[in-house]
Amino acid sequence: MPNRIVDFQFLAEPVDVNFGGKVHGGMLMKWMDQAGYACAVGWSGQYCVTVSVGAIRFRNPVLVGQLVHLKAQVVHTGSTSIHVFVSVEAVDPKTRLPHETNHCIITFVAMSEAGELVSVPHWEPQSADDYLLEEYAIRMKKFAGEAEQLLANRQQPFVLDVFDPAA
Repeated sequence: MPNRIVDFQFLAEPVDVNFGGKVHGGMLMKWMDQAGYACAVGWSGQYCVTVSVGAIRFRNPVLVGQLVHLKAQVVHTGSTSIHVFVSVEAVDPKTRLPHETNHCIITFVAMSEAGELVSVPHWEPQSADDYLLEEYAIRMKKFAGEAEQLLANRQQPFVLDVFDPAA
């Protein structure tokens, strides 16, 4: 049976902070993608690539010295896709009081060594929480598709506005 849950746990270090003294949001996103990747690979037994990250929410900051716990779990599968819910909580080791810092849904696809999409094992919800998280993933997938359709109607292509020092 494939493993559907991955737990990462480590201390937030001074090299992880931004100019405000809190752990940088980009660092949290990196950790979430790593935990999600480990979960998707553990479920599929294949190399996986990130397709999208949705519904990311930053609720509370992570501080240096806090114990960071990431839980990544498969919450929905398609034929080649794996939808992973990643939650992050931080704990002050002195008080042992946890608080959620952020969460998101990450969609991965499984790939062969030749770069072809490959099928993944089907996942079925077992608990009420599983059903709720699967519905959340399905709704986020639908919302993302609708949002992308709006962007497809864009008339202006993206143009990089480069600063010209001679101007």
